[in-house]
Amino acid sequence: MSGNQQAIGGLPQEKLTTIQVAVMISNFMLGSGILSLPRVSAEKVGTPDAWISVLLGGLVAIVVGVIMALLSQAYPGQTFYEYSRKIIGSWLGHLLGPVMILYFAATAAFQVRSLAEVSSFILLEGTPQWAITSVFLWVGLYLMLGGLGAIARLFELILPLTIFIYLLVTLMGFTIFDLNNLRPLLGQGIWPVLKGIQTTSLAFTGFEVIIFLTAYMKNPQKNIKAVTAGIAIPLVIYIVTVFMVIGALSVDGTLTKNWPTLDMARSFELSGLIFERFEFLLLIIWIMQIFSSFTTAFYFSALGISQLYKRKIKTCLYGLLPFVYIFVAVPKKLDDVFTLGDWIGKVALYLFGVIPIVLLIVTKWRASKHAN
Repeated sequence: MSGNQQAIGGLPQEKLTTIQVAVMISNFMLGSGILSLPRVSAEKVGTPDAWISVLLGGLVAIVVGVIMALLSQAYPGQTFYEYSRKIIGSWLGHLLGPVMILYFAATAAFQVRSLAEVSSFILLEGTPQWAITSVFLWVGLYLMLGGLGAIARLFELILPLTIFIYLLVTLMGFTIFDLNNLRPLLGQGIWPVLKGIQTTSLAFTGFEVIIFLTAYMKNPQKNIKAVTAGIAIPLVIYIVTVFMVIGALSVDGTLTKNWPTLDMARSFELSGLIFERFEFLLLIIWIMQIFSSFTTAFYFSALGISQLYKRKIKTCLYGLLPFVYIFVAVPKKLDDVFTLGDWIGKVALYLFGVIPIVLLIVTKWRASKHAN
């Protein structure tokens, strides 16, 4: 096997560049949240200053991401599933591992269900959700069987197109933008903004994959650059999106929409262009991002099963498929889907916001104790 490849459960894997890791992090983060973040943030903050809360939430995510990167640097060539057992012991490691596997499986299911809800409502009216879900799952599985290298190369194509289309459609909203909807700045003080940080921070879940991707990097010592860049790209997109949506629809108008970003895109049209209505262009790109988020979450759930229980990852990918399909069908209505998303975010807050910090402290303490 060549020097820039390593096997994961029987599948040859290319070593990932720093740019590829940053791209994978960005793609994983830019999932279903892009359509609902303006509503979620405005709901929590309650003022036009929700975009400031998004900015602060992104900065919190960068700090936590750097902590995760430092933790992974201490255990080169190993994923979190492997080195966590060395830090907290095999028994606790085998408890934490399944929780993380379930988290990624639930995230994958949530992304697929979000896709099915929006697609059946707007793009494929009358199409059964099971049909949309089945096609999505099998196409994703086909990509994942190619390994992380194949996933990373596809994401490198998707992300630039995503950035261009998202920013184009969002900035087109200037035709209906009213700056008065964003005034007054900090009209109710800083407290509402601070109150929204926890909620907006959850929009940045996805950077946690650095604790797995570092093991497959060509230059793992550059993982801090990768995670910082990977978070910075969605941060800019999120700030622009929330700023423009609230400016176009107002806080009250944003709160009444399930998918306010999509509603903003449907509120204007420009005649004489190839695309006079932009919501379908936005949806196509959004579907690509949902696909990216789904494949990443699904892959790392299967990777956990493979590494914890010593099974080939190909077998785990196939075996996990029916469980995710069942998980997709659990929410009975749209409100249940939003509830699932909130639950996933809260689990991520403790799973990746607290545990890695504790593990890094333990690692540094052991290293200093050993040195002494």
